[in-house]
Amino acid sequence: MSVQDKAPFSESALQCHGATAETADGEENTRKLPFLIKRDGVWLYRGTPIKRKAMVCMFGSMLTRDEKGTYLLRTPFESGDIEVEDVPFLAVELDWQGAGRLQKLCFRTNIDEPVVASRDNPIRAYWQTPPDACCDGGCPPYLTIRAGDGAFPIEARLSRPVWYELAALAEPGQCNGVPCMGVWSCDCFFPLSLMPSDG
Repeated sequence: MSVQDKAPFSESALQCHGATAETADGEENTRKLPFLIKRDGVWLYRGTPIKRKAMVCMFGSMLTRDEKGTYLLRTPFESGDIEVEDVPFLAVELDWQGAGRLQKLCFRTNIDEPVVASRDNPIRAYWQTPPDACCDGGCPPYLTIRAGDGAFPIEARLSRPVWYELAALAEPGQCNGVPCMGVWSCDCFFPLSLMPSDG
């Protein structure tokens, strides 16, 4: 049975969960909605995968984060907290144009959202962490998709193929005076790893 058969998504369906409520002074309190975004980018509703990509894309466009970093699904009718195992999106494709400081790194997410790495959409990597300190052979980089309501952005984790493609474009540079390997995009340098030792 599909998730659409099990629990249709509609204004009334969300309202049944009491996603929002107002206090006596008119302030809005959000409640938890039965959504979970798995680490692999799969969206679950009441434990069942949402298989319609158009539905995932629609919900993804309504996702934000509050001042505390909590993920919020904010529809025209309701707003509620949802659970995210890591980050909500994956960067699944990389294209690039130019070279050096003028290079542009263009990513596509699993909800088909194009994002160009830049000062407003930086690549975040645990570049000072040794690869053997992370699980599964390293710590993948993340890409800012858009800003949230506060200091916490909405991010995508680079899939392993995209990560390897990005690593192949890395060149020597410095970050805060520390030699490293990184990539340029839109005149911004993004460190990816420490400079390999000669030994």
